[in-house]
Amino acid sequence: MNGWLAIAGLGPGDDALVTPEVTQALAQATDVVGYIPYVARVAERPGLRLHPSDNRVELDRSRHALQMAAEGRRVVVVSSGDPGVFAMAAAVFEAVEAGPDAWRALDIRVLPGITAMLAAAARAGAPLGHDFCAINLSDNLKPWALIEKRLRLAAEADFAMAFYNPRSRSRPEGFARVLEVLRAVCEPERLILFARAVSTPEEALRVVPLAQATPEMADMRTMVLVGASTTRLIARDGETPWVYTPRSVGA
Repeated sequence: MNGWLAIAGLGPGDDALVTPEVTQALAQATDVVGYIPYVARVAERPGLRLHPSDNRVELDRSRHALQMAAEGRRVVVVSSGDPGVFAMAAAVFEAVEAGPDAWRALDIRVLPGITAMLAAAARAGAPLGHDFCAINLSDNLKPWALIEKRLRLAAEADFAMAFYNPRSRSRPEGFARVLEVLRAVCEPERLILFARAVSTPEEALRVVPLAQATPEMADMRTMVLVGASTTRLIARDGETPWVYTPRSVGA
């Protein structure tokens, strides 16, 4: 049996947002590997083995998946959202680069998914309609000084910004520092979207100006989208406003 490895994105939460390509790969898989809550989203069936693991063993998980594929198994490594956005695709290729030469000959495919950034933006309107950047605010894999530098430069360049992993229980002070940096660079009226658990029954959207934003508005299930200076709000009676960034910028 010829083995293969697919690195798949399960989307932001709603099964309707899992792509047909990913669904097909899961139907053909002999093994599914991933972080515990993501593997839990995959339905059990005869002939399928599930391999859940902790969130901080990405390289070990990748090596395990690659070894099984080398043994002829059909392996899907799952991430939420898109596997290439702060997720498992990079970890798998890091393991390939450091691993045995035989792994470089494996059939490895990256199957894109709908990342939380795009799902949140779609719910709100089009806040990422012009130039934007994405920043992971977790300091588990990079120092805070680097996060702050990138954040400040992105704000000074007037990008719209999407923040992943804004505020965890173990580092609740981090997002407060992010707001301090934004307030030092941006005007108080800068729009911020807090989009929590998008596409799940717990979904909640909140749009506030920077001056009213507080750290408690975000947690690890929240995508934070910060508008550019040109980002605009369309108010709606009794409904969450639409937020969009025009595609054109005046000279």
